This record gives sequence, C-alpha cells and structure tokens, in this order.
Amino acid sequence: MKQKEPKRILATDCGSTTTKAILIEKRGDEYRLAVRGEAPTTVEAPYEDVTKGVLNAVREVEELSGVKLLDGEDVIKGVKDKEGVDFYVSTSSAGGGLQMMVAGVVLTMTAESAARAALGAGAIVMDVIASNDGRLPHQKIERIRNLRPDMILLSGGIDGGTISHVVELAELIKAADPQPRFGTDYELPVIFAGNKEARDIILKTLKERTALVIVENLRPVLERENLSPARQKIHDQFMEHVMAHAPGYQNLMKKTDVPIMPTPGAVGLLVETVARKEKIAAIGVDIGGATTDVFSVFHEIFNRTVSANLGMSYSVSNVLAEAGVENIIRWLPMEIDERNLRNRIRNKMIRPTTIPSALEDLKIEQAIAREALRLAFEQHKSMAVGLKGVQQERTISDAFSQSMTGETLIDLMTLNLIIGSGGALSHAPRRNQSALMMIDAFQPEGITRIAVDSIFMMPHLGVLSTVHEQSATEVFNKDCLIQLGTCIAPSGSGKEGAIALKSKITMKDGKQEEHVMKFGDIALIPLAKDETAQCVLEPTKQFDLGEGRGKPVETTVSGGLVGLIIDCRGRPLVLPDDNQKRMEKLNAWFSALDLYPKKSG
Repeated sequence: MKQKEPKRILATDCGSTTTKAILIEKRGDEYRLAVRGEAPTTVEAPYEDVTKGVLNAVREVEELSGVKLLDGEDVIKGVKDKEGVDFYVSTSSAGGGLQMMVAGVVLTMTAESAARAALGAGAIVMDVIASNDGRLPHQKIERIRNLRPDMILLSGGIDGGTISHVVELAELIKAADPQPRFGTDYELPVIFAGNKEARDIILKTLKERTALVIVENLRPVLERENLSPARQKIHDQFMEHVMAHAPGYQNLMKKTDVPIMPTPGAVGLLVETVARKEKIAAIGVDIGGATTDVFSVFHEIFNRTVSANLGMSYSVSNVLAEAGVENIIRWLPMEIDERNLRNRIRNKMIRPTTIPSALEDLKIEQAIAREALRLAFEQHKSMAVGLKGVQQERTISDAFSQSMTGETLIDLMTLNLIIGSGGALSHAPRRNQSALMMIDAFQPEGITRIAVDSIFMMPHLGVLSTVHEQSATEVFNKDCLIQLGTCIAPSGSGKEGAIALKSKITMKDGKQEEHVMKFGDIALIPLAKDETAQCVLEPTKQFDLGEGRGKPVETTVSGGLVGLIIDCRGRPLVLPDDNQKRMEKLNAWFSALDLYPKKSG
C-alpha cells in the first residue's frame, strides 16, 4: 500500500453539509494541490448514500483538472498519463460525526482521562458518567438509554486496585441496554480500558448485550495516563461498527485505501504532526457552524476539546447565552441597541447559511467569533491538564487531591504557533481580521506565529499523513497554511500611556526601525511572507517577554500576509469600562491594524 513516490493522490472530506475533494500531484520534486472541488453531502433523505456527494465532488475535480478519476462509480487506481490516482483517502463528520459517552470511577480522574481519550480520537463526548457524579443509579440508566451514543468508553480503577465501582458502572450499562444511533440490527460497541483485574467480570456482564472489546488500562497507575490504545480502538470500532451502518459508508469504505477517519481526528493528527516535526508548542482551532474544536500540543502532550454548542450559525444563540450580550458588545466599536443585537443573532441561527452583507454585520459576526473562540479555549484549558504530583513523595490522600487539581498544560508564553481554521477565520475578508480575532480570543504572550488554513484542507492532509507524510507536509506548508505573521505581546499591565516596550528591528536589507510602544497600544509593521527580521526587544520593568520582567529579548521573527504585530495592550487584555473610551480604543486598534475599510467622505 505504501508507495515510495506516488504521483497523484485523491482525498475527500465528507462534512455535515459539504463534501470536499482535493487532488494532489507531484510536480518536479514537490507535491502541490492541483484542484479542489465540492458538492452537497448526501447522507440524509432522499439520497441516504454518502457516496453520491463524494462522486459529485470528485467529478468537479475531474472537470477542473482534466484528469480522468472515475470509471463509472469506481476510483481509477494506478496513474497512466491523464488518468487515475495512486491512492484515495477520506475523512468524515457526516451524520453528526462520532458521538460517544464515557464512564469512569472518579469524575476528575479516570472519567476525565476517558474523556481526553475520546476527544483525542475525534469524538463528541455527549456525557460523562462517574460513580461520584451525584446522580442516582436510575438517573444514570435513563441517561444512557436516552442518549443513544455510537460507542461507550468504560474506564476506572488503577491496575490491581478495587474493582467494585467499575463493575457497578458495567451493570448500569447492562441495565440501560442502550441502542445504537444507526438502527438496532447490530450491537453497541463498548471499549473497556480500566483495571485489568476487572476484565473477567466485565466480560461476563457485558458480552451478551454489547460488542465489547478490551484494551490496556488508560490510567494504569494514578500518576500516568496511557491514552493511545483506547484512542486507536475508538478509531477501529468507529469504522467497523458505526460507519459500517451509516448510509452508503460500506460502499465508500471499499473505495478508500486506508480506513476513513473522523474529520476532527484528522485535523488533530495534522496539528500533532506539525508540532512534532518542528518541536514546538502549537494550538489549532476550527470554528464551525455548530461546534468549535481546539487542539493543542504542549510538552509533546496532545489534547483536543470540542465545544459542541459554540458555533457561528446553528449554535450562534448559544454563544450569546454563554458569553452574555455584554461580552459580545464589548468588541463592537459602535453603538448598538441590545435588543437589535439579540435579534440579529437569532436571525443568523434561523438562516445559518447567510453571510454578512454590510460592514456593521461583519463587525458583529467577528465580535461573536471572538467570544466563541474565547469560550472554547477556556473549556480547552480546563481539560488540557497535567497529572499533578508526578515524581513527588506523597501519601495516598495527596495523590487524590493532586490528581484532582491538575494544572493546565497551556502555557501561552511558550506557545510558538496558532493555526486558525473554519469559515470565520479562513474566509474573513481581510487576513488582518483573522489575526486579530485569534490574538483577542487566545491572548498569546511573548512571541507567537499566527497562521490560517486557506481553504479547509487540514482534514484531507491529516488522514493523508498516515499514509504518505511527505506529500501531506509539503501541501500543508505550501498550499494549505497561510502564514499571517508574528505577534509580539509583553505580559503584564501598566499605566495608560506609560512606555511598555522599546524595539529595534533590523530587516534583511539592513534597514533599521525603532519603535517606542506605550501601554494600551498595538502596531502593525510590514514584514512580507518569506522575510525575517532581527529584533531587540526591551520591555519596561512591569512587562515580561519570556525572560522575566524588564529583561530584554533578542530574536528572529518571520513575516506573513499581515506582518509583525506588536501588541502592548497588556495581558490579561482589559477593555475600558466607560463605553465611549472603549469604542475609541477599539477604533484606534482596528485602525492601527487596518482592519476595516476607512469611511469615505
């Protein structure tokens, strides 16, 4: 299967509304995107066959490229001149993606580890059931029965520990007898990744009613997580059981050369691959219509969270509910009536495919995006936690308290790269807008590169990286990833108008620029895509750029379509309480970054 030098590769991604196809070709010594096509996804009535949408998207690629890819409904394998591909891969989130329920003994320990394993595999976690979650047994049974997940991940207990609690959870699952989402003609997959001492009794309890598989314990000892076996098995079971029963997938699975991967799992894999190859800390975000996914790699540990009700169309009203109307208004540089804003947001939910037609509408949409991104990132930080107390002498009571209060792994000062994806970021009218939305939402500290996915190719390239990493990486770097530039943001706070940072920037041609930045200001310095500049940065004593408060930093920064952004607005970023001052500040910042067209006349 793994060919040394494929000449042509086809990849598709079946989204909930659109199926996207890309053709990658080897040109000289490098792999490049040839063309991209798309068509509506056909997983629902009247078609109820996902392959119809896939074939339509591939036919568009055929027309645009002039390469014959289909023989009837079959993908032509083997390249001959203007015909065929070496292999075909696909991802999918059609039909609602992979929906899972996880169960664990202690809510903040094994249940949290199980949730991390499921999220990392590309699942939406519908609920977390734990022995100590405060619900009565009959309430848990009713919840399991009503949710109809695609799969259940059961965990609990360290190896050699007590088995009674995890057995109780298995008995609850047995009593609930949950039916899978895609019909009743197959058994619900259950993965047991808990105390190995409990395997026999779990097998006796669940094997009659479910498609039970057993993998290594995901928390073999208190201070160590072992998530890979569970994640791998989730992928396998997803394909074998869930996708096999989704409309038309049996047919699609016969066409692909590697198993179909859940879309978010593929995007996560790509973020992980980039971080590993470059040996950096990275954050990726995909803001969609219904959900916002956040991916991170810090200290070589990968985490993913899906904020299932934070999106820009179907769940835009939920962003309003969770953020509060005042938090959306704070990003608007103009007066707006609160009721008017609520109605505009509700209209977007009713008509999810509309896009802003006036500048004011765009500013409102981007204010909502900032809050959706901020809330999703807050959720991510609370899930991406380390297991505290590792390699420390401690008592058992310490172990419990430490594991339950794990600190977040997200360290914005050590963050090297933010990658944005999804309509609000990939399709913003100006790239400067995408850059500032991410900076405002994530508030990176120190020196951070910012990039966006140009046309949402990350899922295709994620699954491709499992088969042929070279082509996936080359297309990702040359055609998919658009470098926006670098953000320099001192951490700390100061007096309005007081000097925060002095900088000396030396361009490649030897030209030097010196800037004195005041607290509360932001500036944009042109620095083109393939250019770098030497920077000597001297923060004043209240501010830190990574070396400590008031300590200078010398570094090389890279440019992009936006350039070099020096952000001295402070961390955390605080907006003025006074309405007039707040709007003046926003307008000054937006103007400094050339965010929106200037009013004529």
